[in-house]
Formats: sequence, structure tokens, C-alpha cells
Amino acid sequence: MSLSAIAADVYGLTAGRTWSLVGAALGLAGIGVGVFARRRGVVALALGVVGALVGVLVVAMAKGGPGTGYGIVGGYISLVLGLIGVLVGALAMRKGARAATPRVE
Repeated sequence: MSLSAIAADVYGLTAGRTWSLVGAALGLAGIGVGVFARRRGVVALALGVVGALVGVLVVAMAKGGPGTGYGIVGGYISLVLGLIGVLVGALAMRKGARAATPRVE
């Protein structure tokens, strides 16, 4: 096996790495939607949940540790970003519900 073939296996974009990137992107999208759009808390919450679930699936399906190409580090990052997206989405929903209620003075 040549050195370039070994490097391609180690540094290539594998299926596990791809799914962990998808999960991280969904988690980041959930955070962004929750922070910048006050009334779209449900969307942020849903994106965060899906990002966290993808992260859990990547971690559960990984057969090796960091550096093996299964995307386990990205899966953990996706899980954390998804949970942050869920938290931000829940806060945005709460803030949107509070803003929608009429004030009694």
C-alpha cells in the first residue's frame, strides 16, 4: 500500500465523518435560528433535537475511537451542539410565548 493511499484513508471524508458534519450543521442551525429569530423557537428546538440524535447515532455506530474515520469526535460535537440548540430553542419559545401574552397593568 502506498503512502498516499494510507493518507487518503486517514484524512478522507468517510460516512461517519459526513454524518457527524451533518449533525453539527443541524445543531449550529438550531442555535442560529434560536438566537436570531425570537418567534421560531420550535424550528430551533427541532433542529437541535435532530442534530443531537444524529450525534448519538454516530457515536453509537462508531466502532473505533478518535482518528479511526468513524466520526466519533464529530458525533460528540454534534451531540453537544444539538443540546445547545435545544436549550436555545426552548428559551426562544419561552421568550416568544411571554412576548405574545398581553400585559396587564
